Amino acid sequence: MSETTRDRTSAARVAAAIGALTMRSTRAGLYSRLTSGVEGVDATTYPVLSGLDRLGPATATRLAETIGMDRTVTTRYATRLQEAGLISRRPDPSDARATQLVLTEDGERAVVALRKALESFLAEEMTTWSPGEADAFAMRLERLTETLAHLDGGRTP
Repeated sequence: MSETTRDRTSAARVAAAIGALTMRSTRAGLYSRLTSGVEGVDATTYPVLSGLDRLGPATATRLAETIGMDRTVTTRYATRLQEAGLISRRPDPSDARATQLVLTEDGERAVVALRKALESFLAEEMTTWSPGEADAFAMRLERLTETLAHLDGGRTP
């Protein structure tokens, strides 16, 4: 197999894997696993809580744009998270007509639990990899993520 064919095949394999990873059903399965046992969060509210953690205090509109969800859906899930005591709403200091969504202390603890669950899941999945394979994958995934983040002008945290 020539180098060019191998490169295209690798790129096609990565493209297919990213496509599968970004499918809603794949994400929902992962989110369900991660949120198991975390009070107030489920597979539907996970992206809102996680996105708010990565973005920081934000309006529902800004958060919805960042996580790729409709604003009304984001607002509905934010209300569920607020009822669970994981986020709060406060006036937006830059726009008196708007409110910002903010993580509460319980929300921050939930995010820590979710991040630990994700790290544990990935560590478990990579137990058969050599340390070199895991390190190389992490480095290359970070590089790809940085490249992708720059495609939207660096707006995505």
